[in-house]
Amino acid sequence: MPVDNGSENGNQLLDSGTHTPSIMDGRATQNGVEELEEAYDEQGRKVSPLLPSTTKNYLIDIDGTIGEDVPNEEPERMSKADYYPDALKTVNKWYSEGHVITFFTARPEEHRQVTESWLDMCGFLYHGLLMDKPRGGHYHWIDNHIVRATKFNTRFTDLVRRTAEIEVFDDD
Repeated sequence: MPVDNGSENGNQLLDSGTHTPSIMDGRATQNGVEELEEAYDEQGRKVSPLLPSTTKNYLIDIDGTIGEDVPNEEPERMSKADYYPDALKTVNKWYSEGHVITFFTARPEEHRQVTESWLDMCGFLYHGLLMDKPRGGHYHWIDNHIVRATKFNTRFTDLVRRTAEIEVFDDD
C-alpha cells in the first residue's frame, strides 16, 4: 500500500530533488497523518522535527503483543501465527485516527518478508516495520523526547491513564 506521490520509493521530494522530512519515510501507507513540524532548542537552534502534539508515535512489538509469540528459531510458524483480534481492532483504530504505527520486532531482517506478509494478511495498517530489536526484554528506553511505555498483558485496548512509579535521571 505505498503512497504514490511520484517518487520512486513513496517519499515526497521537493522540486530541487531534496527530501522533505516525513513520518512516511519507510514503508508508507496513506492515512492522512500530519507532516513533521520544525522544532528549536532553548537557544533557537533547529533540532529534530516533531509530530504534532495530538499525534502519537506508536512502537508496537509483534510476537506475544499483537499475535502469537513465535520464537525466531521457528520461522516456519510465522506465516501461520494467530493474531489477536483486539490488537487488530485497536491498532487499526489508532491508524485511522491519524497516529503513526510502527511495528518493532526482535525478528531478524531475514524474516522481514514473512513478517510483512503476515501483517498484511491479518489486515494490520501501519507505516513502518523495524527489525532486529534486541531480544530478552527488560527494555529501558532513554531518549531526549517524551517516552511512554505500556506493557502488554492479556488484552489490547485503548490506553487508560493510571499513576505509576517510574525511574528517571536525577537531574533536578
